[in-house]
Amino acid sequence: MTTPFDALGVAADLAEALAKEGKTHAFAIQELTIADSLAGRDVCGKAKTGSGKTLAFGIPVIQLAERANSGRPRAIILVPTRELATQVRDEMAPIGAVRDVRVEAVYGGADIEKQITKIKNGIEVVVATPGRMIDLIDRKELDLVDVNMVVLDEADRMADMGFLPQVEWILRHIPGEHQTLLFSATLDGVVHGLIERYQRDPVRHEVESEGVTVAQMTQRFLRVHQMDKAKVAAAISRSGNKTLMFSRTKRGVDKLV
Repeated sequence: MTTPFDALGVAADLAEALAKEGKTHAFAIQELTIADSLAGRDVCGKAKTGSGKTLAFGIPVIQLAERANSGRPRAIILVPTRELATQVRDEMAPIGAVRDVRVEAVYGGADIEKQITKIKNGIEVVVATPGRMIDLIDRKELDLVDVNMVVLDEADRMADMGFLPQVEWILRHIPGEHQTLLFSATLDGVVHGLIERYQRDPVRHEVESEGVTVAQMTQRFLRVHQMDKAKVAAAISRSGNKTLMFSRTKRGVDKLV
């Protein structure tokens, strides 16, 4: 049994809100990092997607958040994709509502004017892709002067996607003292460089996922006629084992389904 949230220093009202969602005990990465984050330490956490890291940083961000002025958030969370931005927002917003902590996501490919309106109304926590955040800063619609907490989520993916120059530009434009939480599937290479340059005496926690790497894999090649491929694929999928299939085209995927 893992540790209950309140034993990690999570405030009673937030622990109650989590319990209403069926979340009473912390996952490993949450158990390791939440107390340090609540204590104001810089934290770097090694954990893979699906490990519960959103709440590992989301709970401390909400618990420590102060009321924001128009266009001046208290916390920013940088993520690599719009899908992750909305996912993080959707997971944090219900808990934030308990304390009137407003959480919004801003990302490219969406109406920037609507995003600007929300920012002007006041947002404590902005979840953003790096490019859209820079756009908003350049337009002088977003001011980082009041930011006291920064989260870099999936830092390794942001590096793989070529976003590190943008991430570092944003970090250099935060004028005040702030706490930095970094979460990544790896903490070496360019991610280690980020830690060295932008975190102060960080406490490091690692969670190794079990069963992610397959020790042995058998590969088979089946030569079948073009007309029989779908039937053979269907037969394989009915074998009783979990199956992941790839197709060259969208039409091919639809046919298999």
